[in-house]
Amino acid sequence: MNLTAVVETARKLIDILLVWLVLYYVLKSLRKNVKMVLLLKGIIFILLLVWISDLLNLTTIGYILDYVLEWGILAVIVIFQPEIRNVLEQLGRSQLLGRHKVLTVDEREKVVYEIVTAMEAMKKTRTGALIVIERDNSLNDYIEKSKKIYADISSELLVTLFFPNNPLHDGGVIIQGDKITSARAVFPTSDNLKISKRLGTRHRAALGISELTDCISLIVSEETGRLSVAMGGELHYNLSADEVKLLLLEGLRPKQTMSLEEEEEEEEEEHVEEDK
Repeated sequence: MNLTAVVETARKLIDILLVWLVLYYVLKSLRKNVKMVLLLKGIIFILLLVWISDLLNLTTIGYILDYVLEWGILAVIVIFQPEIRNVLEQLGRSQLLGRHKVLTVDEREKVVYEIVTAMEAMKKTRTGALIVIERDNSLNDYIEKSKKIYADISSELLVTLFFPNNPLHDGGVIIQGDKITSARAVFPTSDNLKISKRLGTRHRAALGISELTDCISLIVSEETGRLSVAMGGELHYNLSADEVKLLLLEGLRPKQTMSLEEEEEEEEEEHVEEDK
């Protein structure tokens, strides 16, 4: 095989990999967007009708479908412009290199301790709060429109930020790594029809941003004081402080650390079996 053949093969492989990468991120975005999923189903249904029309040579339905396909793309762009924009924004927010900072075990435990302590304190006083923790997807778009802080995480500061008389208590707090980056952040609310109507804007915003990114959203209900966590487009409602702590410790574990810990557990199990 000469050099030209090698280059051509490499070019085709890169082309295929890029196509699969784009498809992966698009389908990953569609998976959590109800409207876009319905749109995709509609497109598949129309293409199926076109195939049947051509197969059976159906003149009338074929004539109508030709007009639908001719003007349908423009109509879809106009009608579903917000959803298409959200998908493109999500692709742009993805960080291929992962988190901007990987926390050590001690740092991770301290961050979780301070957050859970603050949530327990606000639960007792029924102080409403929304805390959003960035993971692999960047939240810079929301940080730019909020009030910048960039301070070390502490339970006292979190409680103070959400104190009702504090001008920064509206909206959410964004955490990056072991820093409170900003406050008074505004997030899109979820359109999920399965959410209980009793839940307010704070819960819907927490769920909404978790649908668009891989962040962890923490909520303290102002009405009931209940603690909730939104991750991956799912809302875990009315949790105990220990349950919140476990979800945070698991959600903030670096991917590499997770694989190393799993390998260590497997090695320990093998040693136990050998001893037996």
